[in-house]
Amino acid sequence: MELIDTQEQLRDHYGVLHPLAVRKVHARLDDFCRRFIALSPFVVVASFDTEGRADASPRGDAPGFVRIVDDVTLLIPDRPGNNRVDSFGNIVSTGRVGLLFLVPGLNDALRVNGGARVTTDNSFLQLDTVAGKLPRGGLLVSVEEAFFHCGKAVMRSQLWATGSQVPKDSFPGIGRIISEQLKEGDPAELERAVEEESKKTLY
Repeated sequence: MELIDTQEQLRDHYGVLHPLAVRKVHARLDDFCRRFIALSPFVVVASFDTEGRADASPRGDAPGFVRIVDDVTLLIPDRPGNNRVDSFGNIVSTGRVGLLFLVPGLNDALRVNGGARVTTDNSFLQLDTVAGKLPRGGLLVSVEEAFFHCGKAVMRSQLWATGSQVPKDSFPGIGRIISEQLKEGDPAELERAVEEESKKTLY
């Protein structure tokens, strides 16, 4: 198996980078970035720890749930979850993050990279209250790079096509998966419990 081990080999294999691909990267959020984030109900948060182990975690809420504080700052509210805090743990250790914003129906994506901090300042987070409940914390992102990613991946995958949707009963729910992977608990009961807990603890 042939492997690429150096930046030189990588560039030689893929060829010259198009100048527009370099110039499209901006150090702040322009109007297009702001409008896209305001439409987005979903973002993937990528992070890594001090040993280089990577993690990617989904975040979702109503469109525009990621708050644009200013041209170089974003706030991603943290809603109730399973308390693994993998992303936050990585960010506390390394202070770096990568974001991928998606908007249902649009093929292009928005990528944002930069520094990151975790805040639990309720006076700051009160603007992100939903259903009368404050976020448990917030991810403050200092924008260093912001650029749009062409829609080929979404187009190839037909991600938004109605015919691409998989019937819910074609794959087991997470409750059953966990039960069978861990060999404990009744799969059907755990599945019901997970679904009920999810409904109760969205915010």
